[in-house]
Amino acid sequence: MRIVIGSDHAGYELKMQIKAYLEAQKYAVIDVGTDSATESVSYVDYGRSAAEEIVSGRADRGIIVCGTGIGISIAANKIPGIRAALCTNSFMAEMARRHNDANMLALGGRVLAATYAQTIVETFLTHDFEGGRHQKRLDSLE
Repeated sequence: MRIVIGSDHAGYELKMQIKAYLEAQKYAVIDVGTDSATESVSYVDYGRSAAEEIVSGRADRGIIVCGTGIGISIAANKIPGIRAALCTNSFMAEMARRHNDANMLALGGRVLAATYAQTIVETFLTHDFEGGRHQKRLDSLE
C-alpha cells in the first residue's frame, strides 16, 4: 500500500514520527512536505498536494497533519474524490474506513501524542470499507 503523508509546520513533528512508523511497517511512503517545524506554511497547500496524490492514483491512502487536523482536512476535502476524516481515536478511524470509505486520515499535531496517533493510523490502515448500505450513502455524495 502506498501512503501519502503531508503536514504544515504545526504538524511536522507528528508527521515525521508517523512516517518513521509507516516505513518500519514496510509501507511505501510519499512525503509531500513540509520539511520544517519552524517555517510557517499553509496547511491548504499540503492538504491539497496530498489529496492530489490519491486522486491521481499515485497513493492509495493519505495521512495529513496540521495543528488540530481541522484546517488540513477541510483543504483536502475540497478535492473531488477525497474523503478525509479527522479522527481523534481509533474507533473514529475504524468507522471512517468501514462506513465512510475514508481515503485520508487527518490528525492534530498539537492535540495527539505520537504513540496515540500511531494506534489511530494503524487502525485506519487495517480496516476495509464494508460497502452495502454504506455504498448508497457514498454514492449520494457524488
